[in-house]
Order: sequence, then C-alpha cells, then structure tokens
Amino acid sequence: MSYEILTAKLFWKTAFKNKAVFLLTLFIGVLLVYAAYTGWSNFKTQNEIRTKYQAEARKDWLSNPDKHPHRMAHYGHFAFRPKAPLSVFDFGMESFFGSMIFLEAHKQNTVNFSEASFSTGMLRFGEISIAMILQVLLPLLIFFIGFGAIATERQNGTLKILLSQGLTWRSLILGKSLGIIAVVMTLFVPIVLTMIGLCFILQESDFSKDEIFRLFLIIVFYFIYLGIFCVVAVLISAVSKTSKTALTSLIGIWLFFTIILPRASQALGSSIYETPSKAKFTSAIHKDVLQFGDSHNPNDPYYKKLKDSLLAVYKVDSLKKLPFNYSGYQMREGEKISANIYNQHYDQLLNIYEKQNSFSKAMAFVNPFMAIKNISMALSSTDFASFTDFQKQAEKYRYHLAQEMNELQMKYISNDAEGSSGKKHILDKKHWEEVEEFEYKPSNISLVFKNELISFFAFAFWIVLLVFFSNKLSKTLKAI
Repeated sequence: MSYEILTAKLFWKTAFKNKAVFLLTLFIGVLLVYAAYTGWSNFKTQNEIRTKYQAEARKDWLSNPDKHPHRMAHYGHFAFRPKAPLSVFDFGMESFFGSMIFLEAHKQNTVNFSEASFSTGMLRFGEISIAMILQVLLPLLIFFIGFGAIATERQNGTLKILLSQGLTWRSLILGKSLGIIAVVMTLFVPIVLTMIGLCFILQESDFSKDEIFRLFLIIVFYFIYLGIFCVVAVLISAVSKTSKTALTSLIGIWLFFTIILPRASQALGSSIYETPSKAKFTSAIHKDVLQFGDSHNPNDPYYKKLKDSLLAVYKVDSLKKLPFNYSGYQMREGEKISANIYNQHYDQLLNIYEKQNSFSKAMAFVNPFMAIKNISMALSSTDFASFTDFQKQAEKYRYHLAQEMNELQMKYISNDAEGSSGKKHILDKKHWEEVEEFEYKPSNISLVFKNELISFFAFAFWIVLLVFFSNKLSKTLKAI
C-alpha cells in the first residue's frame, strides 16, 4: 500500500495549497457551525414548548369538576409529539409534520401546527441542517476537489511519467480516492464530534442504546456515502481527456443526483398513485360509519337490534333493569365500530403513500443521494414512518380514553338517567386521575431496518459497482 498512501498524502498536501479549496472548505465549515446551532436551538425551544403544553393539558384534564363521563370524553385531551434527539442533525420532514393533535370521542382529528403552516413557500427549498450540508454541499466540494485528480495529470503529461515509474492504474485510482477522502475527513470528523457532543448535551448524558446505535449507523453510512462520491470523482477524472470535461461531467452528475432524480421520482409516484383529498377521506369514513348507525340515537335500527338482543340475553323487559348503563354500552360499541372503520381507511391511505415512496426508494440503486436521504431521516426519526407511528400511538390513546369514559358510565351511571346533568348522573372528579397521561414511546431501530431495507441494499450495490468499474478501468485506461 506504499504507493497508494504516498499518492494520497501528496494529493492531500496539494489540495490545501489551492486557495479556492481552502475558502470553500472554510465556507462549508461556517455553514456547519450555523446548522449545528440552529438545530440545537430549535430542538431545545420546541421540546420545551411541547413539554410545557403537554403538562398544561394534563393539568386542565385533572382540574375538570364533577361531570358526566361522556362529557369528559368529548372534552378530550391533547397529545404533543416530542422532537427526537437526532433531529438536531437531520430535520428531515419535521417542518411539514404537525406537533399537536386533539383527542376526543367518536372523532379522529389531524395533527396540527406544523412549521410549514406558519412559513412561506421558501421552506420547500429546504433548511440548512448538518445532514443537508453532508448530502448536498459536501459532494459538490468533493467534485470540485477531485475533478482534476487524474485529468490534470494527463493534461500536464505527468501521468505517463508516473505510470512509467511502476505506478499502476489501480494504485493511482485508489491513492487519489484515499487522498480526497482524507481531505473530506477534515470536515467530517469535526462534524461527527459535534454531533456526539450535541446529542449528549441535549439528552443530559442519558442516551439510550437504541440512540447510540442510530448515531453510529449515521456516521458509518455518511462515511460510505461521501466515499462513493470520492471514487466517482476520481473515475470520471480518469476517463476524461481534460479537467474541464471532468468538471462539467461531475457538475452534471451532481445536479442529476441531488435535484433532478429526487424531484422526478416524487412527481412520478404522486401522479401514478393519487391520494384522496381530506374531504373525500373524511366523507368515506362518515359514510361507512352511517351504514352501521348512529350511536347517539337510541332508536337507530342497528342499535335497536343491539338493545333487543341485550334484553333477551339478560331476560329483562326494560333497559332500566340491565346491570349496567345501556347508553354507555351503546357508546362503547359505537366507538369500537367507528375506530375500526377509521383504521381501515387510514391503513389504505398509508398503503397509497407507501406506493408513492416506493419510487424514491427504488431510485436509491440509481442515486446514492436518495439512499442516504432515506436512511438519514429514518435513523434520525424525522421520516414519515416516525410521524405515522406517533399518529397510531395517539389514536390508540384516544380510543383508550374514550372507552375508559364509556366504562365509567356503564359502571357508575344509572339507567334512570335521561341526560348528562344533575347530581345523580355525574361522577366525582377523582376518576379523571385514573386515565394515564399520554406518553409517546419512540419506535425501535428494528423499524428502520424494516422500512429502509432497499436503501441498505442500494449502498451495498454501489460499493460493488464502484469496485467493479475501478478494476475494469484500471485494465483499460490509457495515459494519453
């Protein structure tokens, strides 16, 4: 490896003699500092706000006076989505996700108060995060550094001299690639150390094993990602007759990878698999629920059959003689039916989104940018799967809350009750404490491996592909 290491050292020394490279590296370094600060500031501020209002929502729930349990079910509760620690590194889709959802009986609300809803259309162009700089700007810097790695040697006539002195094409390609990687590491290593420091500070050293493993995988895959671009830069430089041709080709590849292909794959997926509008989605659920009946109407045909069957089972001729409150039972059954219908429609909607995203995931075999983007968001818990996981946990809590209120009504409210007012028909407020507070539990890393398996395979494919082309070109390339 002496030839390769010597070539890498020489390239590293030469690279920083170029003032343009030094200034670009310095500029990206300043951007990284800014991205780290804004990520840290946003995480701290948002989590403080969400924790505060989650506590206030709990306080408001407990401070309710004696009341009919079904009124409490409609009073509802709030669930706030906490930001993941690694969102400091990769904002992902965070700005387009809501942060709060109102939970009430018989109704599934949407998550509201996203950053995008309060921002201008400029947010579509992305935010400056550490991940964005590593994904977009650093590959451009790599191409700028590496476009003349071999093409300049060919132009100057030194390539023939190097090859005539016993240096092989394989050693030259590997040495130049290692040289560019060494230059990139001057930025990447401080980034890694900053990430680790920020995460431990924000978590106050209480970092779980899952989060440590996620951080480790982020570092590994970004190193592979940047290494891929380093090798691509050297190979394009090797096959180009002039450094100008190499630079033009590499800029075209960068534009194709980071702008054209991602936009095209998203547009293609959305046009083939169209999603229903919010109004259409809600209308379809409401239509299916009405087929079963209205749980608030005791004379509804469906619930009249339910009532008659209960009277037959308990062998009584009046609802007042049932050993539980019938209205609470009817509400419990109605909640179960409406929740099942909602979950069916919601799963169908998620299936459409999954089909749309399948284009972007498959594109990872053509574009390493898509592979790292998907993996980075998934590991940082800022992807769509993490958001839907929060929605499912919130819906599970909403259903549990509504059914707990219905159970309290069945158990404590008399069948003589004709309304929800009056001392005989209300419960002591101490029962509100029996409902546990909502607490979001982050998904396990196994969900990442399940959802991003294609992206992992895509990286393996790119490594094999570049090794293959490097070996093939090392046998066919000419010095002139």
